[in-house]
Amino acid sequence: MGRCMRSGEAIMNSVPFKLRRGAVARLVEAPSVTRKPSAQPDDRGSCAPRKPSAQPSRALCAPRKGYTLIEMIIVMAIISVLVAIAVPMYQKSITRTKESLLKNNLFTMRTVIDEYTFDKQKAPQTLQDLVDQGYLRNVPLDPTTGNNQSWRVIMEDAVSSVDQTAPGIYDVRSGSDKKSLEGTVYSEW
Repeated sequence: MGRCMRSGEAIMNSVPFKLRRGAVARLVEAPSVTRKPSAQPDDRGSCAPRKPSAQPSRALCAPRKGYTLIEMIIVMAIISVLVAIAVPMYQKSITRTKESLLKNNLFTMRTVIDEYTFDKQKAPQTLQDLVDQGYLRNVPLDPTTGNNQSWRVIMEDAVSSVDQTAPGIYDVRSGSDKKSLEGTVYSEW
């Protein structure tokens, strides 16, 4: 609104159209109607209560715009409580996603190592051999460490290997020593 209205105009705008014609005009002009002290703007633009007088007020002031300090403090407190609840849930979901990706990468690499060993009749010497022979597009990232060079490869014994002369990779594990949400270390998966 931002502007002050004449009292009759304010009443006219708030009453349904059917009552506007004669009844409202009589209400406004009737001298016996008692009015509460109205507010009138002072020099600073704020509305201060005015003493009741026989004259109807010429202006009704619109409420001030803006928020009080206590309202702002309450809003900030509510927001901080919501953030305090949401951040740990978000961090836990990120950790679960990384764990799921790690399980998927380990399953894929173990499957590919078995396929390579079956096809070539010997185990791969490095993880890069799987990429060079077309079994993988590239060595997957270890999501817990953030790079693809941190994988811990477990070499098979020469006695138990398919090709007795060249032992190769038997298994692969994560290079991270961090604990999972389940409480186990990632390098034991």
